[in-house]
Amino acid sequence: MTDKERLEKQLDLDKRYLRMAKIWAENSYCRRRQVGALIVKDKMIISDGYNGTPAGFENVCEDEDGLTKPYVLHAEANAITKIARSGNNSDGATLYVTAAPCIECAKLIIQAGIKRVIYGEAYRLEDGIHLLQRAGIEVVYLALE
Repeated sequence: MTDKERLEKQLDLDKRYLRMAKIWAENSYCRRRQVGALIVKDKMIISDGYNGTPAGFENVCEDEDGLTKPYVLHAEANAITKIARSGNNSDGATLYVTAAPCIECAKLIIQAGIKRVIYGEAYRLEDGIHLLQRAGIEVVYLALE
């Protein structure tokens, strides 16, 4: 297989997993924005997450003014913390997430050993993306279809 064929195959996989993350976002109860994330290692989905409240809390993400409650977890954080509770690890994995990671999630991604991040929607703040790049993590923007 040539390098070009390998890159095209990887791009096809990246698009497919990102579409799956978008579908997974539909599980979120958040009204303002639904975000989904998948962690893939060796072509296997080893974790998933979507934005929402912590386990045991009511499934209401916004307050009476429509603002996101401060304890709502981001999709990436949910996926990474699921790894911590499983027998898996995310060293060298790829994270597919429908929205660009924030700075707090970027820190978790770095600490989790994730080596690639593929995201589908840009965000006005890019500090999370810049931190990931500074850490040597491959970051790819693929517009969601």
